[in-house]
Amino acid sequence: MALRNRRIDITEGSHPVLARHAKLKFDEARQVWVVLVPERVLAPDEIAVEILQLCDGVRTVDQIIDVLAAKYAADRGLIGTDVIAMLRDLAEKGFLAEAQDTKP
Repeated sequence: MALRNRRIDITEGSHPVLARHAKLKFDEARQVWVVLVPERVLAPDEIAVEILQLCDGVRTVDQIIDVLAAKYAADRGLIGTDVIAMLRDLAEKGFLAEAQDTKP
């Protein structure tokens, strides 16, 4: 899979993945997950970490929403609204990229 280098618009059909310059790591010293980018650190909450861990470039946003709705036995519409809003915010800030299948 190749990554687009431009910012993306998140839809339910998007295949989000952390941008090449962003790394999701567990900070042992602080005992929290962080997203590291050059000269910046983002400390997402537990739910955001779970969503980011599902952003593997293979799953669509729609599939991520399904996983979370099933796990938390929650309304899919509400979860979908929150997930898309969070991913759009991260995409606007350059933390996410769109994975693209390069096969013809």
